[in-house]
Amino acid sequence: MDKPDEKTHVIVVGNEKGGAGKTTSAMHIAAFLLGRGLGVGTLDLDIRQRSFSRYIENRLRWADRRRMAMPEHIEIPKAQGDRISEIQAAEQNNFIRAMAHLRSRCQFVVVDCPGADSYLSRLAHAMADTLITPINDSFVDFDLLARVDPDTLALQGPSIYSEMVWECRKARAQADRGEIDWVVMRNRTSHIHAKNRERVDLALEQLSKRLGFRVVNGLSERVIFREMFPAGLTLLDLTEDEANTNLTMSHVAARAEIRHMIKELALPGIEI
Repeated sequence: MDKPDEKTHVIVVGNEKGGAGKTTSAMHIAAFLLGRGLGVGTLDLDIRQRSFSRYIENRLRWADRRRMAMPEHIEIPKAQGDRISEIQAAEQNNFIRAMAHLRSRCQFVVVDCPGADSYLSRLAHAMADTLITPINDSFVDFDLLARVDPDTLALQGPSIYSEMVWECRKARAQADRGEIDWVVMRNRTSHIHAKNRERVDLALEQLSKRLGFRVVNGLSERVIFREMFPAGLTLLDLTEDEANTNLTMSHVAARAEIRHMIKELALPGIEI
């Protein structure tokens, strides 16, 4: 991958909760950028689950048969040490080396973080140009961002995760005067209008003004997104031959949904 002179854009997909669609979102973003002929690096920080790495491995078998572009992928190894300070020092060295390599070769780097607080995750958050925090469309996941009054749903204060993002933003500004564009992505939204969705809408609107994030619509609840994982495919790759059937209006709608999500991310140099 030959990288032009412009600065590499780092996209970090992270939160502190599993099941919100981090890996699926990261893979679809990487696939879209690859489809544009861009140099893409991918970095998996989830040492235990390795979902992003397994997605890439599955995709490699598919891509070899069709000569499709692949991202340059790095999986951070488990650090060794007798003390926490030693382990964190090793993790930091591994992370810095991996990022330096990918940034020297790629126009975009997509980082998938574990669904829990970790030292590696904090390092990645502080280096993000675009930070994407996927949440499911419910107050269960809203709790990731802020505490609310159980009766009135009035905002009581930011969550531990939001405070961590704030600290990473300050660290980034001090390090290179850079800014982190924080995007909260609403995944698994229902197509049915409901009172709960209205309440989530209002709460997110209020919180976005206080914490300084943007809200975008991500991937809705579609079985097809989960079915793509074993083949390493995304909806952007799927053809009628791959699906072994005619593509339905649901497939077409899902692709449009992905393109709209990418457009709302407003990544540099990407026009849709």
